[in-house]
Amino acid sequence: MEIGIKAIGGYEEVGKNMTAVRAGDEVVILDMGLNLDRVQIHGETRTETMESLDLIEMGAIPDDTVMGDLDGEVKAIVCSHGHLDHIGAVPKLAHRYDAPIMATPFAMELIKDKISWEKRFKVENELQTVEPGKRYQVSDDLVVEFVHTKHSIPQTTTVVIHTPEGAIVYALDFRFDRNPVMEDPPDFKRLRQIGREGVICAVIECVNVETEGMSPSESVARMMVNQTLHEAENEDVGVMVTTFSSHVARIKSIVEAAEAMDRRPLLFGRSMDKYITTAEKLGIVDLPGDIGIYGHPKAREDIMRKVMKDGKENYLLIVTGHQGEPGATLTRIANETLPYEAEPEDQVVFSARRIPNPLTIANRYSMETKLRMKGARLFQDVHVSGHAGKQDLYDMIKMLQPQHLFPAHAPLDMMSGFVDLTESMGYRMGEDVHLMRNGQEMVIS
Repeated sequence: MEIGIKAIGGYEEVGKNMTAVRAGDEVVILDMGLNLDRVQIHGETRTETMESLDLIEMGAIPDDTVMGDLDGEVKAIVCSHGHLDHIGAVPKLAHRYDAPIMATPFAMELIKDKISWEKRFKVENELQTVEPGKRYQVSDDLVVEFVHTKHSIPQTTTVVIHTPEGAIVYALDFRFDRNPVMEDPPDFKRLRQIGREGVICAVIECVNVETEGMSPSESVARMMVNQTLHEAENEDVGVMVTTFSSHVARIKSIVEAAEAMDRRPLLFGRSMDKYITTAEKLGIVDLPGDIGIYGHPKAREDIMRKVMKDGKENYLLIVTGHQGEPGATLTRIANETLPYEAEPEDQVVFSARRIPNPLTIANRYSMETKLRMKGARLFQDVHVSGHAGKQDLYDMIKMLQPQHLFPAHAPLDMMSGFVDLTESMGYRMGEDVHLMRNGQEMVIS
């Protein structure tokens, strides 16, 4: 049986992830992601009202027209987790394939929400909710397995496609957190077992391949948050924390810190509302009853007026805007377009890493400068990454022992670090380590 790996998106950039795995004449699609930067740079772009070909032209979603070159029938669309750079293009592309969409419960709820907003296409694919640790038969020859791992969003999985020739492993995104704040540690036992059973090839992320060592545990970020917020524990100042809306474990830690400081936690932003209410609905997280979640603009402005009237020292605000995104809550506070005033000595904690692209750098610089001009104290990088460091990547490869490796989820210039790492392990570039551009297919006989 011939095995083919088709790079569709995410092989020359961070984001917009989409890979097609062909086993004989059957295909499994892995992820359908969005490039958030390309959407943001076009200002008021509303993706739900746009044609897919226009979004492909913008570079916002994968160019799946190259699937026409792939000789095979799509049996499943498999989503590894719920981040938009992995599921954001589902409403634009999934309807083209007569195949079920498979995802864990948290990711599936987010997919349903994205589909419900779609204005151009009817997505009528079967929605199949799966459980981490389970295997699912998608054809006579193919079985898809979802191995529990860790990332910065609940219910992240490493996807394994079992074929008669051996396994294909898709490890985007992951980190090896042995002391997580939520959920169990990764299923190391199963990953080692899959390696012993035989892995033909593995598609592995490279976001942090240049970061030496291992990515710290989320429990380290929890301590960093507590340590930083301790600065304001007995002060009558405003405190704002900004982080990824999807980072439920981080938000849980921030909320618990607010409770310990005797401040009422308030969450602001539509995305914050969506992710947290979904996590509560599925029983993933249990937050205190006095927490306030404000996704609607009118409700946000009303409660901010109340905060200013009651005294900022009684509240801790958890807000969107850690990348300086236009329209996000923190950006609007910096721009003085919301009824919450940043004042001298107020604390602004960035519990997220700045994404190193020119647009984000410019947006963050503008927002930070305005906050500093108001006298606010800024605490940067109170954060640990959700992506594998170099030694995490080493451990994953060591456990799986794949015959072939395909680095992804990074620009090509970053992949040289992956080549260096794998060559130190006995692999060779061009022989069993394969760098691909979007649109290319590598066939493994």
